[in-house]
Parts: sequence; C-alpha cells; structure tokens
Amino acid sequence: MTVSVSKKDHNARRGRHKPSVAKDLLGWYDTNRRDLPWRAKPGVKNDPYRVWLSEIMLQQTTVPSVGAYYRAFLLRWPSVADLARATQDEVLGAWAGLGYYSRARNLHRAAQVVAAAHGGVFPSTAAELRTLPGVGPYTAAAVAAIAFDEVVAALDTNGERILSRLFAIEAPLPQSRKRIAEVAADLVPTDRPGDFAQALMDLGSAICTPKRPGCLVCPLSLHCRARVLGIAENLPVKKPKPDRPLKRGAAYVAFDEQGAVHLVRRPEKGLLGGMLQPSMGEWRVAFPTSKGMKEEAPFQGPWRKCPGIVSHGFTHFLLELEVYAATFTRRPNSEGLWLPPERLDGAALPTVMKKVIRHAEGANPPKKR
Repeated sequence: MTVSVSKKDHNARRGRHKPSVAKDLLGWYDTNRRDLPWRAKPGVKNDPYRVWLSEIMLQQTTVPSVGAYYRAFLLRWPSVADLARATQDEVLGAWAGLGYYSRARNLHRAAQVVAAAHGGVFPSTAAELRTLPGVGPYTAAAVAAIAFDEVVAALDTNGERILSRLFAIEAPLPQSRKRIAEVAADLVPTDRPGDFAQALMDLGSAICTPKRPGCLVCPLSLHCRARVLGIAENLPVKKPKPDRPLKRGAAYVAFDEQGAVHLVRRPEKGLLGGMLQPSMGEWRVAFPTSKGMKEEAPFQGPWRKCPGIVSHGFTHFLLELEVYAATFTRRPNSEGLWLPPERLDGAALPTVMKKVIRHAEGANPPKKR
C-alpha cells in the first residue's frame, strides 16, 4: 500500500491528525531500532540495491529466514549489474528454500531491466519502481522511502496492524486498506520517511504484535484509540482463511550408479515455475494406483516404493507424495538432466523436491537394473 503526497499538501493535511505520533515513534526507534544486515547505520545512506534485495526477500518471509540468504546473495552478486549477469538457474539455486519462487525469477528480471534500461541505477520514485518486475505497491514505497527519502507511506502487515489499532479502524481487510493508507499519508514525516517506515516495521515486530500487544510499553499508547476501547488485539479484522485442500501424488527418483539424480524442469509459469524436480505424476485427491504409477513413471525400470510419504505445505493446499526410487546401470534415454550428488545443494531445487530426493536416498537401496 502506498500513498505519496507533496510536502506542501502533506504539511497542510497533518494538522488534522496528531503531529506527535511520528515524533514519538521515531524517538522510540532511535533507541530500539533493530540491527539488520540490510539496514544502513544511522547517518549512512542506504544502498538502493540492498534495500530492494531485502524487501523482495522479505515478501511473505520472516526476518530470521532471510538473513543467511541475503548475505549469500550479496557475497555472490555485490551489485545489481552482477545479479543481472547471472543465469536464472544460478539465481533459483541460490534462492532454493526461501519459497515463492516467482520472486526469484522477478528479482532476476528486474535486475536485468535496471542494468539494461536504467544504466544500473535504480529508479528513485515509488511510481517508477513499480514498473520493475515483481515490485508491488508496498515494495516500491519501501524502497523509495528508505533509499531515496520520498515522502511516501510504506505499509507492510506490521504497518497496517499498527494504524488499524491507532485509529481503531474496524472495517475488515482488505476493504480497510484505503482508509489505512489515507491516515498513514498524513503521518509520514517529511524529514525521515525511510526511518518512519522502518520504525513501523520494528514496532510491529517487537511491541504491536498480532497477539498480546505490549500496550504498556508502546510509544504510541497515548495516541491509540484501540487501546482506549480495549479492542487492540481484535484489530485489524481479517476474513477467516479457508481450509487448505489436500492433494496427493507420486514422485519418481531415478539414480545412476554414481548417485546422479534424474531431474526435469517445471514449466516457467505456475507453482515452482522454472525450478528442477524429479519426475512427478499429477497431484490429485488420491495416490495413483499400481497401474497408474506404471503409466506415469518417466520410463520403465525397477521402481520400488519407499516406505512412508513426503508431506509439504503450500499456501493454498497441502501435499502428500509417495516416492518411488530406481537405480540404473545405464541412463535411460529421456528428457531432463542427470545431476551429480555434489551439485544438488546448489541446484534450483525447491524444498519439497529436496525432501523427495532425501527420502529416496534414505530408503532401502533400490535394486540395480
């Protein structure tokens, strides 16, 4: 969510709201700000590349999960030009385990756009940043505010939660986002918009948490209408999440005598797009029958069913896979590639596919053909 206003309009509108909200929040932030690997030290200019990289990684992912990936990316690709020169497989391989792999593909494409169309220099406004692949309203606002000091409200889930409570906005999300954006635009300070955005993130992480918010130690408690009304923990109102359906299928892990694994590439579009995987049957309501397993196996061989199943949760459904393994003295003629075991860790394999391969490796060794 992003709303940008001119400094003149901004100062004219601020009088309608409590001007000390930003002051109190920033005062707390100056003492309690988190030390994060992508966050510049006080008084140091933020690097747009680092801010953008971190914001893409943090989409739908927690801070503790991102740190190691962020450091590894920077070590391997210190600049946007370096990232633009990488191959998609290299980027997907480095991203493996973070999930939501469309982010990695868009990250790579955006780096190429910045390098080719902008001379390696990031656009400096939220509107311009939104033209980059994978950059939505929040990410554009965050990069513009933090890296370029644009007076724009960058609201992630933390920011939405804080402002919903601060102004006791009881309309449910996502309908309430327009109202939240309006009040946020009136609060962003013209001199420290980036710090304001990061302060909201930190406050939502440490104090104004989804459950049991620490209202007694919150720097905004005197301004918070939800605290006065006793409804802070009930806000923001969200629609209940639907139950995730369960899908089942079979995976076919083929090894050669040196332990290389046969892999195929998923379609570029869709779930896990462009990633590698062992051959896979269709994901349905039920596991395949014995006949169905033979029909969908990638090639004939001494397939043996491994004990147990592999379970994995996606955003919209749960998945259970039966795993069949076979070892071949001669590699069958088929599409795909055979990857040596020492290259599996760096390959573009999503977490669920790594689970499948480990499950096959850990089962009783299959008979050789």
